[in-house]
Amino acid sequence: MKSPVTRSRGIAIATAAAFAVALIPVGAATAAPQLGCENRTNNTVAKMLECVDADGAMEHLEALQAIADANGGNRAAGLPGYEASVDYVVDTLEAAGWNVSIDMFDYDFIGASVLEQLTPLPAATYETGAFSGSGDGDVTADVVPVDINLTPPRASTSGCEAADFAGFPAGAIALIQRGSCNFGDKAFFAEQAGAVGVIIFNQGNTPDREGLIVADASSRTDGTPVTHGIPVVGASFAQGEALSQAGSTAHVFVPAPDPRPQRNVIAELPGKNDDNVVMAGAHLDSVQAGPGINDNGSGSASLLEIAQQMSKVKPENTVRLAWWGAEEDGLLGSAAYVAGLSQAEKDRIALYLNFDMVGSPNYIFMAYDGDESGFEAPVTVPEGSVQIEDLFESYYTSVGEPYDDAEFSGRSDYEAFILNGIPAGGLFTGAEVVKTADQQAIWGGVVDESYDQCYHAVCDTIDNINEHALDVNVDAIALAVLAYSYSTESVNGVVGKSIPGGLTLPAPAGPEGTGAGGGYDPGHAS
Repeated sequence: MKSPVTRSRGIAIATAAAFAVALIPVGAATAAPQLGCENRTNNTVAKMLECVDADGAMEHLEALQAIADANGGNRAAGLPGYEASVDYVVDTLEAAGWNVSIDMFDYDFIGASVLEQLTPLPAATYETGAFSGSGDGDVTADVVPVDINLTPPRASTSGCEAADFAGFPAGAIALIQRGSCNFGDKAFFAEQAGAVGVIIFNQGNTPDREGLIVADASSRTDGTPVTHGIPVVGASFAQGEALSQAGSTAHVFVPAPDPRPQRNVIAELPGKNDDNVVMAGAHLDSVQAGPGINDNGSGSASLLEIAQQMSKVKPENTVRLAWWGAEEDGLLGSAAYVAGLSQAEKDRIALYLNFDMVGSPNYIFMAYDGDESGFEAPVTVPEGSVQIEDLFESYYTSVGEPYDDAEFSGRSDYEAFILNGIPAGGLFTGAEVVKTADQQAIWGGVVDESYDQCYHAVCDTIDNINEHALDVNVDAIALAVLAYSYSTESVNGVVGKSIPGGLTLPAPAGPEGTGAGGGYDPGHAS
């Protein structure tokens, strides 16, 4: 358990016995209709949490579901469903009185890819997709496995070193197994060895690493960007096993990129101190396979609900909310946004809060591990991130919800912010990692099933949301955004203003230590 500490002016974290004077029990806001929320100024924690709830967020999720239904079943970047999602977010924010702007960024849309096994017979056509950073191409060639391991437990470093390709026949398609290094490394070394195409198949070492893997191969493990001149597609473990047979040949096709500039949505509520900006964001796009209602309609809808309920607040610090595009293609929208800021503009950002999947059906509650108590971060964690983690953990403690650490890995839209020294934090309820018996005993749900069995799938619909998890988290997000809108002193030392009505939270009870970690399969990890 973390030692009790007292944090900033306006945000007091007291002993574990002291409970929040301004909080109401989770679920109380949905017990009866709250009158006047649309007209009053929710400038205290009590008022804000009385009005913010899962019902409001669910209304936005229903709208996003309807958009997907009307646009081919998805809201993916480069397709009409995403454009309609952006329009919905803009209309909702403008109606609530926020200052809304559009941030454009370059984006190359990649259409449907093909993976066919031609020999040995019988021939088969497999579900696939192009990795981010893939080149285009249409190739038919022999399939050559590269240092793969099909024997349990299937530990694999396939394709992680140039030496793995010793003797590789130029002109063949490289069959590479997931594991140990970035996908960008695997495709890079394959191309250097003369491969005309790359098939990366899932590792098959755990239940969550059996299905089709399509992710980001646009960077090396050391962070170096890389663009490939050959097609790079994904496959499941079973498909990879079939393709590894002697005498395998395959046809791989990735269409040429189609430039389709995309939109981030940025909304501001001006504060008295415009040089101290509190940011919160969520990605708005889905994968092409489905409507993306948990991933990440849940985070997007939560911020929309908070924006509506907070619109009449006069904050001390400027509040800036963001809905990012093309996250599923490698965090492209957020990365482009931060890259486009001057150093002076970056310095104005006090902190960034990220909300990517906060209503998983078989959830566990997790906060990003800013203090690295559970997981060593692969990147330097900016000072102030620990205090953000503490705030979320104190809120969970105040409402009696156990929680765990989510690895602070830089695997969602906060990456660009922490790489530029901006303190960050956020919440997450898990994706394709399987829930353990220990976790089931703590959070309920179904053991040996993933936190979200519809992760990146057609079934990520409105029925894929756990409303209790969403209700807890939308309150936690609202509290954090409102609290920091008055004072970020605990995070960056900028003295603000005490929160009207006060805010006292207990010290964090401490993470459960179940090894939850990232709880999802990051786009550009091994």
